[in-house]
Amino acid sequence: MASHRRPKQPSHGYVSVITATAAVSVALSAQSASADPLPDPNKKGVQAQIDRLYEDATQATEKYNGAKEKAEKLQKEADNLQAAVARKQDDLNELRRGLGSAATAQYRSGGLDPSVQLLLSSDPDAFLDEASVLDRVGARQSEALQRFLSEQRALRQQRTQAAEKLAGLQDTRKELGNRKNEIQGKLAEAQRLLNTLTAKERAEIAAKEERANRASERVQLANQAAAGNKTGTGNQASAGNTAGSGNEAGSPGRTGSAFEAAKTRVGMPYVWGATGPGSFDCSGLTSWAFKQAGVDLPRTSQAQANFGTRINSLSDLRVGDLVIMRTDLSHVGFYAGNGQILHSPKPGAQVRYESMARSGMPFMWGVRI
Repeated sequence: MASHRRPKQPSHGYVSVITATAAVSVALSAQSASADPLPDPNKKGVQAQIDRLYEDATQATEKYNGAKEKAEKLQKEADNLQAAVARKQDDLNELRRGLGSAATAQYRSGGLDPSVQLLLSSDPDAFLDEASVLDRVGARQSEALQRFLSEQRALRQQRTQAAEKLAGLQDTRKELGNRKNEIQGKLAEAQRLLNTLTAKERAEIAAKEERANRASERVQLANQAAAGNKTGTGNQASAGNTAGSGNEAGSPGRTGSAFEAAKTRVGMPYVWGATGPGSFDCSGLTSWAFKQAGVDLPRTSQAQANFGTRINSLSDLRVGDLVIMRTDLSHVGFYAGNGQILHSPKPGAQVRYESMARSGMPFMWGVRI
């Protein structure tokens, strides 16, 4: 009988392990501990794996955004070149008709003019090199022939450039597809891991997100109250400044307007590749906000990192400056004062205020637009 009773004894130890590792705020009774199934050792670190997959997805998203921006630029350049080719071809046809009419008139008056031979030649440049045509035609016709050849060369060059742009566009679209598959694969794997968790574990994850959102709401309310006080007192310092935190006065002009626009998006969901107005990824939020202020910010966090004036010290940041995070510069948000960032952090989250120190992402530098 003793051998049957002994396994029941560790129930209090099991409770303490679960309490420590899951950070449960209420003590579990021995009865509930014995009723709960033992944790699957394979689930150890599942949350860390999910977080890493989300981070990978956000990094891949910035690469996707860069490829998409490049594709849009190439498409525009290719369209412009093709339009120029069409116009050039019309000009060339008009020149050809003019030269043909003049040559026909000369032929009727006696003999085949060299300009006709030029037009009939499959290689006009070679024809001109082999025969001193320009010495045997009038000055006016010579000028027309020279213009014709110049236009013909320009047309060939533009066609080559258009073909190169279209080839680059095809490669970039292929990269876009690869990035999209990578992102969707990361998110699908994260969802698969989430599905392996118990309802209780999933609830704890949801509760953690809810706590972050409530903390963001408190920061937003504090900022609104501080803004009201500032209006009444003329105090230029931002709310909640900590000692030694540097100049956190809100930035004027377009940067201030962009930050105000971003504040209206708090609570909107993170969606990869989204640029608003109802959902955003990280650089989608910053580029959208600055667009509301009349500034065309580059689409990706890496490009935004080098767009304005670099601010290397956290203590020198002002409210509204861009904050560049992660060593690969794959995350960006707005500095919100008091060590806070306003950003669209990751899949499953929403636009919110968050402590930079607790974001889990290293600060690289700030950017003042």
